[in-house]
Amino acid sequence: MPYSVPEPKFFACTQSTVLGEKIAKAYGVDLGNVIFSRYSDGEFQPSFEESIRGARIFIIGSTHPGPENLMEMLLMIDGAKRASARHITAVMPYFGWARQDRKDKPRVPIAAKLVAKMLETAGATRIITMDLHADQIQGFFEKPVDHLFASTLFLPYLQNLGLENLTIASPDMGGSKRAYAYSKALDSDVVVCYKQRAKANVISHMELIGDVQGKNVVLVDDMVDTAGTLTKAADLMMDRGAVSVRAIATHGLLSGNAYEKIEKSKLTELIITDSIPLEVKSDKVKVLSCADLFADVMHKVHNNNSISSKFLM
Repeated sequence: MPYSVPEPKFFACTQSTVLGEKIAKAYGVDLGNVIFSRYSDGEFQPSFEESIRGARIFIIGSTHPGPENLMEMLLMIDGAKRASARHITAVMPYFGWARQDRKDKPRVPIAAKLVAKMLETAGATRIITMDLHADQIQGFFEKPVDHLFASTLFLPYLQNLGLENLTIASPDMGGSKRAYAYSKALDSDVVVCYKQRAKANVISHMELIGDVQGKNVVLVDDMVDTAGTLTKAADLMMDRGAVSVRAIATHGLLSGNAYEKIEKSKLTELIITDSIPLEVKSDKVKVLSCADLFADVMHKVHNNNSISSKFLM
């Protein structure tokens, strides 16, 4: 009798329950039952309420700070390992702590490396994530990493807008590679912003390298946190003669007074994915779901099929 691969099981951390349900629905299965017990001091314990022995399981959860989101993922992985799951894939649409990917000054940690090691120690056998802050973070893992690109979502959206005189912009020098990749796909020009920071999340000076006169500009970034960089860049470009400025950013952290900055800025719209749940709705913020992308990749991973078609850039 031929052996058939059993269907995988899907579970979600509490911060990604809505996205987990969307991914499970797109895959064609139900989200598994996991209960979190909480003590009065804040300690919590996840419990899988169904057998996962010998199964391939996908644990869905973005690990944006605070640390509770990461701790949920680690405890669920450890629980699955101790429940004899066969394969444990950590599906992390947003890989948190990724901005600390190197020592940029003395006596600081490399948090992204530490997180990678903690995930592997907990028992993850594979990682699926999207638009890492730095590509080299994949090298921090000894397990397979499927690094997906939100360009598979953003490019069709931009093409459907039909913008004339389109120019792709990077809000900083570090994102120029991403901007050039988009410009190549869209056959457009590129401009780059040069910024200097006084400290984290505080920009002291910004200059524009390139011409945006009469152009419809699209700023491209991997994440938007306080929105200070994107809104300052948008205002600068409009002052330099741009017709419109949009921004696409894979991960919408949108902390602090980000929404207020976006509403007051000259941005036409900000397009993000639902890798992180939005706390506030805004007419200027459009959300594209990454559920179908992850469901398709998870299906291919489970059936040992190639996912190279998902690596647009």
